[in-house]
Amino acid sequence: MARAGKVDLRVFQQELAVRLAAKTAGEVASSRLGLSCAGRQWLIRLADAGEVIATPQIVSVPLTKPWFLGVANIRGNLYGVVDFAGFLGQAATSAGGASRLLLFGPRAGDLRAGIVVPRVLGLRNLATLAPAEAEADARDWFGQRWVDADGAHWQEIDLVRLAQDPGFLQVGV
Repeated sequence: MARAGKVDLRVFQQELAVRLAAKTAGEVASSRLGLSCAGRQWLIRLADAGEVIATPQIVSVPLTKPWFLGVANIRGNLYGVVDFAGFLGQAATSAGGASRLLLFGPRAGDLRAGIVVPRVLGLRNLATLAPAEAEADARDWFGQRWVDADGAHWQEIDLVRLAQDPGFLQVGV
């Protein structure tokens, strides 16, 4: 079972690399990685994301908030792992299945962290979306809000600002 997940992830990453290589710089800049979490759709700038990997083994850390799942060893480096749904105040994401760990990219600075999401939806082109009005209770790390042709809303996440958010960084109880 675990082997099948690794094969699927490898295929996904290869297909993503092929599609990105075929795009111009402008097309890459207008592409976002789509995620599904806490009953909503989210968008991440490709420049902000590091990697998307299968959720690895996570070692819990005592005296931390429930949404801080612990630390994971990824190629010899320890990463803090946050359950994004739990951080948003929703039911926790179950590990395994389609859940993935999205690692923060270099633009987030030295922070070695990642968020677990239940599902990665693939690339979305901003040209197929229309800007939407921001939510009244938008968090500081929310970027542009979008709506697609079906009327579904997509909230962009600014991972750089999320990586600086005191509520995100303060994992201890």
